[in-house]
Parts: sequence; C-alpha cells; structure tokens
Amino acid sequence: MDVSGQLKYMSWLENIEQWLVYFSQPRQQCGVYALCGAFGSCSENQPFCNCLTGFQPTSQQNWNQQVYSGGCVRKTKLQCNNASVGAGRRDQFVESGYTTFPTHPQNSMAVSSMECKSICLKNCSCTAYAFENNQCTIWVGDLLNLQQLGQDDTTGNVLYIKLAASEIDSESSPTNKKRVIVVAIAVATGLLLLSLAMFRIMKRRRAIISTELGNDLLVAFGYKDLEKATKNFSEKMGKGGFGSVFKGTLPDKSIIAVKMLESINQGEKQFRAEISTIGKINHVNLVRLRGFCSEGSRKLLVYDFMPKGSLDRHLFHGLDSEPLDWKTRYQIALGAARGLAYLHETCVDSIIHCDIKPENILLDVDNCPKLSDFGLAKLLGREFSRALTTMRGTVGYLAPEWISGVAITPKSDVYSFGMMLLELVSGRRNFEHTSDGEATFFPIWVAQQVNEGTDLLKLLDSRLNGNANSEEVSRICKIACWCIQDHEIQRPWMSQVVQVLEGILDVSLPPIPRFLQEISNEEEHTVAFTDKTISVS
Repeated sequence: MDVSGQLKYMSWLENIEQWLVYFSQPRQQCGVYALCGAFGSCSENQPFCNCLTGFQPTSQQNWNQQVYSGGCVRKTKLQCNNASVGAGRRDQFVESGYTTFPTHPQNSMAVSSMECKSICLKNCSCTAYAFENNQCTIWVGDLLNLQQLGQDDTTGNVLYIKLAASEIDSESSPTNKKRVIVVAIAVATGLLLLSLAMFRIMKRRRAIISTELGNDLLVAFGYKDLEKATKNFSEKMGKGGFGSVFKGTLPDKSIIAVKMLESINQGEKQFRAEISTIGKINHVNLVRLRGFCSEGSRKLLVYDFMPKGSLDRHLFHGLDSEPLDWKTRYQIALGAARGLAYLHETCVDSIIHCDIKPENILLDVDNCPKLSDFGLAKLLGREFSRALTTMRGTVGYLAPEWISGVAITPKSDVYSFGMMLLELVSGRRNFEHTSDGEATFFPIWVAQQVNEGTDLLKLLDSRLNGNANSEEVSRICKIACWCIQDHEIQRPWMSQVVQVLEGILDVSLPPIPRFLQEISNEEEHTVAFTDKTISVS
C-alpha cells in the first residue's frame, strides 16, 4: 500500500523489468476514501485531485508531491450572517456540475430549490446544497469524496457550493472577461487550423491507409475503402449483437475483419472518444483494433483477422478433424482469463465486457485466445441491454443481476466466464437437449459432482477419451462453480481466477448456486429452453 491509499498486488516481470498490477482495492483511485481531502474533487485522469472553485491546496508542496489528503482551504472566508456586510456582498453559491455528491448528506425540509438555498445560506456551518427530485439535501462542514465525472456521464449531479461573494465576483471581473475573450479567439484560431489540418489529412488518407498500418496509429478508414476491401461486404463471417462481421483485404494484402455496427446513435465526437479509448488497449489476449470508419450513420470497426475463427466453432460445430485437446483448452481458458482481468483491473478505465461467451473468444493461428467486442457495450448503451435480453440467443451466460435488473459490475463478466469454462470442459452448450428430448442443465450437474468429490473426468468432452490432466480438470471445474455463484460478492475477481488457473492459489469446494437450482427445478414455470435460447417470462 502506497500513498495512493490503494492496496495493490503486483508481480515483477523479469523479461521487461516492470511491475504488473494483478489486483487493486479499491479498483479505481477515486474509490479511496477522502483521497483528495476536504473540498477536493477526484478524477480518474491525472492529476487525480483538484480543489473546488474558490479553494486552494492546504499545502501546495504536498500536492506537488501528489499527497492530497490534506485537502483544500477557502481562499476567502465566508461572511455568514455578518450584519455589517451589505446584501450584495453576502455569501453566494457556485454551481458544480457533473459530480458525485459528497458523503454525509443531511436531508432538509424544503419544497423548492430557492427554499433549499435559503436554508443553507442561513446556516453558517452549511457548505453546500442540492435540490433534486423535490428533495433538499445540505452538507455541513467539510465536503469529502467528491468525484468529477465526464460530461457524457448521465449519473452526474449538480451541487451548489457556498463561497464568499468576492470569489464569485472575481469569476466575472473585467480581467476574467478579457481572459475569456482571449481564450475564445485562441479557440477559434485553433479550430481554423484544425480544419485546415483535417482537410490535408483527408487528402492524404489513402496514403495513410497503405503506408501506416504497421504503426500504432488508429486509422480512420473511408467507407468506400472498406467497401472495396470487403468486395462490397460480400464475405460475411458472422453476426452478433453488435452487428455483422465481414472478411476483407487491404491494399498491403493484410487480411482484416470489418464489423459493421448496428444501433449506434452516438454523436461523432462521443463515438470517436470511445473508439480512441478502445484503440489504446493493448494485450496479447485481446483482439487489436486497427481502425474505424465513421461517416454519418455508418459506423464500422476494423480488427486483425483471426484465421481460426471463434471458439464456439471448434467446440460445438466440429470444424476440426481433431477436437481441441485438453492442453489447448486449458491454455485458452488461462489466456481468456488474463485478457478479461486486464480489462477489469489494469486498464485506466475499467471495462466490463458484458458479453463473454465462446463466440467472442477468437483464436489466432497458434490457438492463442483473444477476446473480441470488448468496450462495445458502452457504444450501444441501453440498446445493448435490450439486445442481450430479447434478441440474442445466449442469455444462458447472463448473471442473475442482469435478469433482475440490478446494475452490473465486473463480477457479471465473471459469471459469464464461469459458464464459458464449463462449455470448454464439456465441449457442448450448457443448455442442451438430450437424445430423448429432455433438457439437461450441465452447470448444476458439475456443481453436484464437485461437491460429491467424484471423478470429474467423466464431465470431460467425450471426444477427448479421458485424455486430460485430472488436477487441471478439477481446478477448472471448481473455479467455474465459484464464478457462477448467485451473489457477486461470492464470485472471485478475474485476477484471482488467473492465479487459480496458474496454480498459484488453491481453491476450496464451492456451494451449489441456488439460482441455478431453481432454474433447473422449475424450468417449466420460469424459463423455456431451446437448443440456443432461454426466454425469460
């Protein structure tokens, strides 16, 4: 644990001489209690802490050393109810938008925003107020644990912070007005230069596509270029909840996979911002995003082509003359776990995949697994939730909180990963009809066998003829059963899953998930099964 306040578990990588963070708690820096001290606001971007308007660091030296716990103090003391001060010079409020509320709020009786403001103004100890959903909330004393959110974050609130009138007047002083004019001129000039630069870039786009694909540059493709590369989108490789995927070839003869996104209603700026975030993600077990296309309603993503396709084709459709052997399956499980742990716990912005299943685990020529479609759930927003629950045929991977409508967390991905692990072991869908037409529920059977301590090799894909490491089979079945527990607090973090699969951590016997037992016992009342779909009523 360092000055950041986070508890971190790290591993030293000798080959690159760097520390790799496997786990941190809290996961986000702003999750540390009172990280920025009194009247400080936290952001997940550097610098983590900033003082609120009208405040300055208690110790600038400490803040320069990124020690923020001392917080901030007012630049000008409040006048409170000083009778000698004129009405125009009494304390006022400044609006702070896109923020989380501080801790320790107090509810107050008020029927309007003006009345709520008046209550705080009359209380010398009141430092801020908010009026939302016809509810007045005030804060007394230090403001702690504020977090500044992005302007596209719909969870942000508006907080009104009490300041001395002179502080608010300074914001609208002639000097500041001149400063605003200067900034406006600078911005206008910058936009003009940017427009000229963009014009030149567009003229050189074709050259960029053919000459700079080998670099780390995220290429902005033209729609006509991708139309030509895919032969008018003629070779369709598959379709998922995010859209259809087509095979293509660039002028430099490299093969690509082009995903044509559907139901994307984001504006150009927000779309490019999200894609830029995805483009910066780099891990051996994640499919690399090479570029994108955004022309009006046309939104496409360009990825590296994975020659062996998705995992489901090898598990369920018998494409290989020989099935994937156990060693390969175990390495696929470990690699996919590492990729997902990276998304959850190592990225600057933690990413919840929301759609872990064999179809979204791709294999390169050496059977190295690479997660695809990560980061795309945020592009679809509410449309993606609807796609999962109504359109898709893979609801069997969804955690109970999806179905109950509770907000999802990275532990929802852990549940899906556990369901996928069981399919990797059995070589069949978890929900599958037997020869006599009865529906069987493989996860419950596995949980029972694990608890009874029976020979788990009988759970193995029959095509493997029992050729597997029994210790690894036991390990993968146990951790899978922990992943599919009813409550997310019972499920492990993906970094812990990785350590179990690596043999670093031992795993105890998991309880049989009650939620899955209920589905299995009352399927005729709760869930209608087909070989690919579960429709929840």
